[in-house]
Amino acid sequence: MQDMCNVLETCEEKGTIRTQEMNINYGPQHPSTHGVYRAVLTLEGEYITKCVNHLGYLHRGMEKLAESRTYTQFIPYNGRLDYLAGMLCEESYVRAVEKLMGITDQIPERAEYIRVIMSELQRIASHLVFYASIALDMAGFTPWTYGFRERDTILDLIEMTAGNRMMPNYMRIGGVAADLPDEFMPALRKLLDIMPKCIDEYHGILTGNEIFQARTKRVAPLSAEKVLDYGLTGPNARASGVDFDLRRDEPYGIYDRFKFNVPTRQTGDSFDRYIVRMEEIVESVKIIEQAMKDIPEGPIIAKVPKLIKPPVGETYSRIEHSKGHLGFYLVSDGSPKPYRTHIYSPSFVNVAVFEEMAVGLHLQDAVVAFASLDIVLGEIDR
Repeated sequence: MQDMCNVLETCEEKGTIRTQEMNINYGPQHPSTHGVYRAVLTLEGEYITKCVNHLGYLHRGMEKLAESRTYTQFIPYNGRLDYLAGMLCEESYVRAVEKLMGITDQIPERAEYIRVIMSELQRIASHLVFYASIALDMAGFTPWTYGFRERDTILDLIEMTAGNRMMPNYMRIGGVAADLPDEFMPALRKLLDIMPKCIDEYHGILTGNEIFQARTKRVAPLSAEKVLDYGLTGPNARASGVDFDLRRDEPYGIYDRFKFNVPTRQTGDSFDRYIVRMEEIVESVKIIEQAMKDIPEGPIIAKVPKLIKPPVGETYSRIEHSKGHLGFYLVSDGSPKPYRTHIYSPSFVNVAVFEEMAVGLHLQDAVVAFASLDIVLGEIDR
């Protein structure tokens, strides 16, 4: 081996060995791309010197679909935006329509509490998929099973209420589609009781793992300035020290009634993006506990016309989605269908920074850094 090294050094000194950059496709058909994402990576050895995103493999024309359907008919399509957090997508859309109609103050109290419970459950489920996926991208299969264990319990809760697990079609303009079944609260209580122990298990099996820390700490750091330049939101921004959460800073619904912390970090590396999401699971459990305690009896939907025709005008409404800010811009011409629909989706914004983040990384570290952004292609391509 030493002889071979000496030969290579001699050849390099004589200029008889040339290195050449290589372009490779990262995706679109690969498990570590978390969908049909594709990037063309230019490599010098195993280090990335250039990265170019290629999007659009999952484009379905969601915004035009919305404009060809009534306001109510588009609700089920929102679950396809982020199929890991369908409740949150539906909530963002119906709140935008309610704002356009001017009925945000008419939503029944019980419906608001149910929305909070469902949204925070969905946030936990989404973060657990993140936890499982980032471990799997480093060949850690066991954490994947732990993450999907409680996520499956949450999907059971969603199914018993909405009838569907991943495409709930549960939120309605003016409230929710159905009241909570009798078995819901006991099952939710059981889940909340075991969550502290489960979170300890998550940390015990992955967070403290030496290999995991070596692959994530000080890898792909993003400064707060870079985050703001790219417009990143949600856990990715908070991991870099941008202390902003719509639930606390621009509260919608009844979020101003709950006490919870907004986890932040300062380094902005892959580890910080991971740990912020894990801490947000703890905070979501706190919010659900408070909502369970205070939820009143009463109606679950406001009195809204069967055929909704918002007044002529435009509006923009956004919520704190599990992956960042999810907003809907709607324009009404007074007809039953929106004249214009535009979706501001967090993953579309967050994935843009990967072009710059990946440069200088080892190819294997880029896979982990990409996972730490927690994107979903359904809302990138729309």
